[in-house]
Amino acid sequence: MITTISNAGLTAKINHKGAELCSLQSNETSKQYIWEGNPEFWGKHSPVLFPIVGTLKNNSFKIDNSEYNLPRHGFARDLVFELTEQKENRAVFSIQETAETLKVYPFKFELRIIYTLENKSLNIEYKVINLSKSKMPFSIGAHPAFALEGNFENYAIAFEKDEALVYNLLENDLISDKTETIEKQDDLVALNYTLFENDALIFKNLKSSSLTILKNKNPLLEVAYNGFPHLGIWTKQDAPFICIEPWYGYSDTNDTTGNIFEKEGIQIIEANEVFDSKFSITLF
Repeated sequence: MITTISNAGLTAKINHKGAELCSLQSNETSKQYIWEGNPEFWGKHSPVLFPIVGTLKNNSFKIDNSEYNLPRHGFARDLVFELTEQKENRAVFSIQETAETLKVYPFKFELRIIYTLENKSLNIEYKVINLSKSKMPFSIGAHPAFALEGNFENYAIAFEKDEALVYNLLENDLISDKTETIEKQDDLVALNYTLFENDALIFKNLKSSSLTILKNKNPLLEVAYNGFPHLGIWTKQDAPFICIEPWYGYSDTNDTTGNIFEKEGIQIIEANEVFDSKFSITLF
């Protein structure tokens, strides 16, 4: 099932499976900004990553003496969300734990995802509510893929702040200690597929809280992710999209203990506490 929201400038469509944004269009030009999901390259549009981001070592984690298994990026993207509120420009989706999720993630929770259109922006808000009687560890992240028409190398990324763009390399889907620095030209990161030969670029410590995608040096859209401590950028060879991924958390490291409460980047909230975060996509 698909829910549509709109305002004077934009129309967005959200699939109830995964509460996944599957379309964001300008009402003026009908231009589509979200990747179509062609499985030849990647069959998703903008999955929500919860309760982990990235890959666990051996796809497992431990709590006390018990071991649990979670697939890459968790399970939220595969669950059907309930539409709990809808207005013309706003929709709220929710899931809670089930007997099946408790087998792989032994916590009671509610995850709300709130989509709101405001002028030329789409605001996406995550609320994680701990319904358990104990502390709850989790990560959450976004994975929107933006459609890039034409030559991939006509596009570039401008970060909000002038900073060294140091990213960690992945090894067997896990975060390594190896880092590299992206070279900028005229304060821009020129996109080319060689940047992604080793999979995603994982930034642990960016100062920038927003970035802009440009085509032929003209701004196309901005992703603002204030508060998100980590960022991934990813595409596949020859794929006509770029993923800009604000995260709270990332894959395991090779030397992880497996104890999820000790996992790098993990968020921990107390019983009945609410975690709230928001990012936005603004079209130019």
